[in-house]
Amino acid sequence: MVSSTEYGSHTWDLLLTVDHQHEGVEKEIPLQVTGDLHVGGLMLKLVEKIKIAQDWSDYAFWWEQKKCWLLKTHWTLDKCGVQADAKLIFTTQHKMLRLRLPNMKTVRLKVSFSSMVFRAVSDICKMLNIRRSEELSLLKQSEGTLKKKKKKDKNSKEPATEDILNLCDSPVSSGLPANAGLYSKTMTPIYDPVSGSPASSTMTWFSDGSSAEQSCSILALSQPTCSPEMLAEMYQPRTLADKAKLNAGWLDSSRSLMEQDVQEDDQLLLRFKYYTFFDLNPKYDAVRINQIYEQARWAILLEEIDCTEEEMLIFAALQYHVSKLSLSSETQDSTCESEVDEVEAALSNLEVTLEGGNKSNILEDITDIPKLADNLKLVRPKKLALKAIKTYWFVFRDTSISYFKNKESAQGEPIEKLNLKGCEVVPDVNVAAKKFGIKLLIPVADGMNEVYLRCDNEDQYARWMAACVLASKGRTMADSSYQPEVQKILSFLQMKNWTMCSQAASEPENVDMKPECFVSPRYTKKFKSKQLTARILEAHQNVSQMSLVEAKLRFIQAWQSLPEFGLSYYVVRFKGSKKDDVLGVSYNRLIRIDMATGDPITTWRFSNMKQWNVNWEIRQVAIEFDQNVSIAFTCLSADCKIIHEYIGGYIFLSTRSKDHNETLDEELFHKLTGGQE
Repeated sequence: MVSSTEYGSHTWDLLLTVDHQHEGVEKEIPLQVTGDLHVGGLMLKLVEKIKIAQDWSDYAFWWEQKKCWLLKTHWTLDKCGVQADAKLIFTTQHKMLRLRLPNMKTVRLKVSFSSMVFRAVSDICKMLNIRRSEELSLLKQSEGTLKKKKKKDKNSKEPATEDILNLCDSPVSSGLPANAGLYSKTMTPIYDPVSGSPASSTMTWFSDGSSAEQSCSILALSQPTCSPEMLAEMYQPRTLADKAKLNAGWLDSSRSLMEQDVQEDDQLLLRFKYYTFFDLNPKYDAVRINQIYEQARWAILLEEIDCTEEEMLIFAALQYHVSKLSLSSETQDSTCESEVDEVEAALSNLEVTLEGGNKSNILEDITDIPKLADNLKLVRPKKLALKAIKTYWFVFRDTSISYFKNKESAQGEPIEKLNLKGCEVVPDVNVAAKKFGIKLLIPVADGMNEVYLRCDNEDQYARWMAACVLASKGRTMADSSYQPEVQKILSFLQMKNWTMCSQAASEPENVDMKPECFVSPRYTKKFKSKQLTARILEAHQNVSQMSLVEAKLRFIQAWQSLPEFGLSYYVVRFKGSKKDDVLGVSYNRLIRIDMATGDPITTWRFSNMKQWNVNWEIRQVAIEFDQNVSIAFTCLSADCKIIHEYIGGYIFLSTRSKDHNETLDEELFHKLTGGQE
């Protein structure tokens, strides 16, 4: 027996705060505890003392000072390090959160504030019926991108509540009882065991009631175009430093929302973070394709990515086509199975995957690597002088280009041999002016060597461009993705090569179109409304026969063809440098960019990377590459953890395979992205 005085010496008082909605019941409750009491026992004692009959299963302790959850209920207070001064709040793990989707719609739903963000995003995507959740993440809008809005909003009222789609009745976590409706249906689509295809179309997964149908129509169908006034109010980055602000607020995937100061009912952006859209399939991905299309559309309208006038008109024509089809009544049930099958067949070459092409094809003959040989023009930019243009005989073999004075001298030594591995390939095309150029930025010891090739026609350009793109990734024309790459380039050029339709051009006033909604503000200032309408209708002739899903996929494909596609920018200071640079992070490389001119200085491929780590004390990222190349930099526009996670995330995504049955190796993701902080 232990005497009461002896027992008292081991116990101490702990003041607990209970986050409940019951009036007249104390929110602060003192308890006498011992250090060997485990967290689960503390919960039990507290609930017994509160004496309120309710379901407490979603509650857990949040330790305010340490900013952490006490989720290991078998750990004792001593092991957790909890002492008498600890402020523990007994609160729900699932809380309301407002998410702004890529299509600018806001949904309100219950999200786990105690799970790591990677898991929380996975649960959110299950609810919204978006496959491949690892491509998305949550983004806090940075102050810089909100300033413009706030000035405008001073006199305006709060947005109407009906703009928010409320999904709070559908629990996100599988730990909660799922009600029939949106969530339970999208969790497990019914597959045919023989063919592997769903037994019913995507739309019917949502057919358990009016709110579910409304959710689907909003998430899977395009929204009406926004007004030019709304577009003018939104944040438009002007410089690379402005673009870097867009990527500053990505949340840490290895920590929970609560640990990152996200409060109940806060608004976050749900966005595609990694630009590697794996296994896009019209049959299962109605919502995902639409949201990628919307993210691409806004990136172009807000000039987050640069494109030429010709390309802008193609994007405008495709948007106009999509909005026209979305508004017409027939498309409301356009996802019938037969159409999806037709679309899938038509788009077999358009599948947007990590590297494109089907890796499982057997190569014709591994020993016989194809080569290209042709007369091309070489353009060398000269400082303070006109560009020198001269025709040479070019030979493309393996991953390098050699050029000779003429065809006859091709047996001898070339004038120069250019190794394209790790280079930047930029299209320099104007179809209307019959200009088919390829700009090559080849890494050399002191930066980048700039070379321009000029082709005579579309076919020649497509073959050489595809070869250059593959060579930059270290692959030859024997690779099975070469022919699909050629076809992709040709189909994009075909869209640009529209012919004027006399009726459309002569009567633009008969068409009800607001052209300012389909192009970025820069082009609205450049052209009159009538001129824009005529030019968009002219470009529309080439895409007018496409189905809705095909038009969206074409838009995504055209977006992917832009030189800047997939680059996320950060302002950094390289070790040993006296000025700031911009670092572009892509799915397969890092690019050092001159902040003033926007020109690429050096490119480093992930395939040549040996290791990367962070010195957490000085917040410096250090990366080692082959051939004893190493770089180190500190990040000035965001936390260095964000760049560290980007690199690890892209490497993680490159390990995905269709054979893996869509299960994610969460542990590997955290190993590659978490860092040893």
